[in-house]
Amino acid sequence: MRSYGAGVIAIGKLEEEIVECRRCPRLVEWRERVARMKRASYADEVYWGRPVPGFGDPAARLVVVGLAPAAHGANRTGRMFTGDRSGDWLFRALHRAGFASQPESVNRGDGLRLRDAWVTAAVRCAPPANKPTTEERDNCVPWLEAEMELLANAPIVVCLGGFSWGVVHRVLSDAGTMVPRPRPAFGHGVESETAGPVLIASYHPSQQNTFTGRLTEEMFDSVFARARRRLDLG
Repeated sequence: MRSYGAGVIAIGKLEEEIVECRRCPRLVEWRERVARMKRASYADEVYWGRPVPGFGDPAARLVVVGLAPAAHGANRTGRMFTGDRSGDWLFRALHRAGFASQPESVNRGDGLRLRDAWVTAAVRCAPPANKPTTEERDNCVPWLEAEMELLANAPIVVCLGGFSWGVVHRVLSDAGTMVPRPRPAFGHGVESETAGPVLIASYHPSQQNTFTGRLTEEMFDSVFARARRRLDLG
């Protein structure tokens, strides 16, 4: 029987703090401007327009770390990787690997449940051109540090893209976890054996990767199938 009541309370408190964050003036201005101006196809929706916390199973053994919320995806819906094409790819893959109750994530009330998985990002606010600055990355690192501490029993972390690959290695190192030096070069399917979790790299399911064929669904599925096998083997 899984018991994680204290974890739920701690993660809930962290979520409250993340949502109130205003550390980065450029990101605050951008996320709120997007929420006011909106995209025409979402003109009738109320945008979230705030930092986006991670979500999923508080007892997760798999953590998935992306780059940042999409301006008209998670910045609109308030749930990470929800309401955009990157999320469509991610949740289909998680569903096929048995981590998600359904293959799509449309909004926070759509009934999606993650089991044994937690989805988050290195940066919590939508950045212009999807490119946070170094300072913005550093301002956000403490949120991921706190989240990873609460999810410390997770033996596998899937890093979507080179940005999150670098940030997760840094977070683990700063927490005192031995990580490989030099850090393994990012590449799809590359693994990094740390003294804590095993990190598995994947190309990010962004349109620039999926539209060009750099990332196929078969390639993406292989990452989560590998994570599932590792977990099943214990």
